[in-house]
Amino acid sequence: MGEAIIREITPNDNAQVAQVVRKVLLEMGVPKIGTAYADKALDDMHGNYNSPKATYFVIEDNGQIIGCAGIAQLDNYEGNVCELQKMYLLKEARGRGLGAKMIKVCLERAKSYGFDQCYLETMPYMKAAQKLYKNNGFEYIDSPMGDTGHYSCPVWMLKKL
Repeated sequence: MGEAIIREITPNDNAQVAQVVRKVLLEMGVPKIGTAYADKALDDMHGNYNSPKATYFVIEDNGQIIGCAGIAQLDNYEGNVCELQKMYLLKEARGRGLGAKMIKVCLERAKSYGFDQCYLETMPYMKAAQKLYKNNGFEYIDSPMGDTGHYSCPVWMLKKL
């Protein structure tokens, strides 16, 4: 196994990234409605994050994309808060410390953009993900912030940057 690298997404990564996200969502049994599965943005993640104060990253291992995550302004929210978005790791990426590395890269970028806090939404049964977020300084909050359109994601977490 080569050393996996984390880098910014390119237009050529779009198809692979959409596959990774949908594969993980199906594996986790996520509803296809009211979650990222249905997001039109999935098929053009490069274009979707090609804006100020937003970046999407991929984890590449031997030419294959095995994980991804992004950072962007929290939708429909007044305030200097970003959202850790669409973080997904294929099975082969898990247990290698890549999730923690990805979060670190995303949070460093968020800080460089001047955000004060980072918000995320996840599913109750995604225990491994929640543990990872907690280990990286995210804390549970009681209600959602902004309006991401992901009404099927009832777990909300926040971290001060």
